[in-house]
Amino acid sequence: MTAGDGTSRNPRDVLAEVFGFPDFRGLQQQAVDEVMAGRDCLVLMPTGGGKSVCYQVPALARPGTGLVISPLIALMDDQVAALRQLGVNAGALHSEQEADDAARVRSDLMAGRLDILYVSPERLLSPGMLERLGRLTLSIIAIDEAHCISAWGHEFRPEYRELAALPQHFPNVPRIALTATADARTRTDILDALAMPDATVLKASFHRPNLDIAVKPKTSELRQLTGILDRHRGAASIVYCGSRSKTERIARSLAGKGYVALPFHAGLSPVEKRAALMRFRSGEPVVIVATIAFGMGIDRPDVRAVVHLDMPSSPEGYYQQIGRAGRDGEQAETVLLYGGDDMARARYWLEQSNAPDAQKRIMSARLEAMIALTETTGCRTQALLSCFGEELPAACGHCDNCRNPVATFDGTVAAQKVLSAIYRTGQRFGAVHVAGVLRGKASDMASRHGHEKLSVFGIGRDRPEPFWRGVIRQLIARGAIKVTGEYNALALEEGRARPILRGEEQIMLREDATEDLKAAGRVSGGGQRPQMADLTPEAAARYEALRQWRLGEAREQEIPPYVIFHDAVLHDIALERPATLDELGMIRGVGGSKLARYGAAVLDVLADVGA
Repeated sequence: MTAGDGTSRNPRDVLAEVFGFPDFRGLQQQAVDEVMAGRDCLVLMPTGGGKSVCYQVPALARPGTGLVISPLIALMDDQVAALRQLGVNAGALHSEQEADDAARVRSDLMAGRLDILYVSPERLLSPGMLERLGRLTLSIIAIDEAHCISAWGHEFRPEYRELAALPQHFPNVPRIALTATADARTRTDILDALAMPDATVLKASFHRPNLDIAVKPKTSELRQLTGILDRHRGAASIVYCGSRSKTERIARSLAGKGYVALPFHAGLSPVEKRAALMRFRSGEPVVIVATIAFGMGIDRPDVRAVVHLDMPSSPEGYYQQIGRAGRDGEQAETVLLYGGDDMARARYWLEQSNAPDAQKRIMSARLEAMIALTETTGCRTQALLSCFGEELPAACGHCDNCRNPVATFDGTVAAQKVLSAIYRTGQRFGAVHVAGVLRGKASDMASRHGHEKLSVFGIGRDRPEPFWRGVIRQLIARGAIKVTGEYNALALEEGRARPILRGEEQIMLREDATEDLKAAGRVSGGGQRPQMADLTPEAAARYEALRQWRLGEAREQEIPPYVIFHDAVLHDIALERPATLDELGMIRGVGGSKLARYGAAVLDVLADVGA
């Protein structure tokens, strides 16, 4: 395929001939129509919803070269590799390229040989780049991960602000901005910052029915984590941690238990990060233990679990990160493990932030929305979607609260006991000691400080320690207790604690249920690959043979396996068992280029399995 021949093509023909899809999905058709008509557009679509089609199809259908601006090097490389598999002349320019590769892409660009160019914002704004592009015909300009332009977004990148000047350099070239996470404030800021006041805004539902969402109080962090990962042996998982040191510690612990676990954070060398990404993209069942440095742009479709071991700073960041699971549309599990210390630590770091007061207020509101999400007793999906201004009319049925409705109880007296114990012990001790005082537990600490003589000593001996830890955690979530100092001492937030102590406010608390591993185990089908659930033994054998063939091809070409064919395509091939190239070409996701390149080999694999 060549760019710049001066004529437009029918987008549906491009979709069918290049990508192998008979129809657009969801809002894709509307987005493509807007851009084909030369109008600007903002597309809000969840991860896995098919955002790339919204700009790749019009980039190929309109005359000229499509310009895609992205901050994500890994994603650029993946998408360029995928497009080349489809017979599209695509290239990328970014900071981690070899000089020879960059020179080759620039040569192809200036000679009009590129259909689509991916470029990082820094490289786009480098000396001479805009001037070179100005000599070309651009079909469209796509701004991916558009929330990065917003100061209110969870991944703000100042260099994105300079993209507002694009219309001055490229008048009459339609722009399409795309993001998977943006609340109302961020959406408005995107349009303002990009100078797109008249852009059509297309917003898809953020509901991902294939994601199982669960939030659990921490009891034994590593044991809980391995319990989740054990349900997904043989699959890829991502574990998010709040610090670099914790990623390395958790990765070492998992490796010691037999997992293929790799740390990933901004402090690693480029070589170490590249090696971890290569293994993750290779298709092997690896666990990446990462900070939020590993997130946007991760294109692997078959991640079966995403686990958070620390409190995300906002619902937007949380949604972006769990969105890395189940991009293939198959069932995936997401779990957030949290404790009172996590909430207190997140609040403390926000207080210490150097951000302007106005921004700090917004960040605080988002953190409180995230904390409220952890303690809600209703449908978590409804609560999460409401953060994006979306109302889910009925409970989702696939979050932990829907599967196992949470019982609540009048916790006013229990809360008063906890607050009294914190006050009478001097607001100097942590949750373990306060719970011990309530339960009347003799200890050197209690004796040394005379706590055995307090009126609150033993007033909660009828309840086990986990109960009191749960009450403390929920009071931290409500803001009635704060955690201070190096040793996480509990103290009262007088404005919120006083009405509770005086009996002026009733406190309903959730009963922390014991983790039901059997119920959770059904999420992943007991470890079976989701794509194999509806296959007969014969079809499953064909599917596995196709996966092994794909792995060999991917290693030979040094590209991710899913760039050749997604698992869903292999599933359909195994199920339909096409006997001719024409029949294979009818399978969704098998475009003309891939049929020509791989068709004979796929038919040979099927013939060998059937022999």
